[in-house]
Amino acid sequence: MQQYLDLVQTILDSGSWQENRTGVRSISMPGAMLRFDLQQGFPAITTRRLAFKSAIGELVGFLRASRSAAEFRALGCKVWDQNANENSQWLNNPYRSGADDLGDIYGVQWRQWPAYKLLDANNIAQIADAQQRGFAIIARYTENGSEKILLYKAIDQLRQCLDTIINNPADRRILFHGWNCAELDQMALPPCHLLYQFLPNTTRREISLCLYIRSNDVGLGTGFNLTEGAALLHLVGRLTGYTPRWFTYFIGDAHIYESHLPMLHEQLTRTPMPSPQLQISERVPDFRITGKYEPEWLEKIEPSDFSLLNYQHHAAMTAPMAV
Repeated sequence: MQQYLDLVQTILDSGSWQENRTGVRSISMPGAMLRFDLQQGFPAITTRRLAFKSAIGELVGFLRASRSAAEFRALGCKVWDQNANENSQWLNNPYRSGADDLGDIYGVQWRQWPAYKLLDANNIAQIADAQQRGFAIIARYTENGSEKILLYKAIDQLRQCLDTIINNPADRRILFHGWNCAELDQMALPPCHLLYQFLPNTTRREISLCLYIRSNDVGLGTGFNLTEGAALLHLVGRLTGYTPRWFTYFIGDAHIYESHLPMLHEQLTRTPMPSPQLQISERVPDFRITGKYEPEWLEKIEPSDFSLLNYQHHAAMTAPMAV
């Protein structure tokens, strides 16, 4: 994970102080990239102890479209507690439904993206096509003398990605995202990691992932997001019969909070250790062995299904999260 330390040093050397919504100053740099060959190891931070179980618990919560900090806590992840219950902007948001509520965050958009079609009632072909695609009529009304039909469908973007990997792996549109402009005001925190693109290689039977993050807290968030993205790629490869290969991590605004500087300065004095390996439980079916496509395991997966082998790391360090 020398790449991570190099990124930290680059931000310290070339970044500039910026004010932000949290009230905690940050050193910010536009545009950054990390790239990992997952066949050479799992991109776990080794210059401090990675909160692996918490990161995996968050990923599983996303896979289950969790909307509550209580659901994340039950999965071993407490990072959403403050955003749910201490973020003043969210506490005053009329869409917040009570303690621990997070609104329509990440996983809701990944697995239940709310899609609508507004069609003219006399356009029978379009209505029939929409219904064939799973849209249901939810309302009829008249607008300016013209009868309209409103249809709705909750789109499982991640499941569609897996289906496409199986049925049309040459497609260059195998992606999902969480930036739903119409629902940003209904979220405790708009998505930071917002665009995931899977790239299968049918010749080598390998699959890669490009992840774009609009804003990344390099001190605390990067280690979490690297873990989740790489683990997701391993899981998708397991369920579709591909070996995980390249994980490319793009950052729009790469920043370090002032309160994280002591932790990161200490990490820069530490020598990275060898990368560990990710292991997925044998109970999770491997398409390469079974030849059976079982995407329902996206909902069945448990945090305990993931473990790190030979994870060596320096002493744990902590820093406050800027909310």
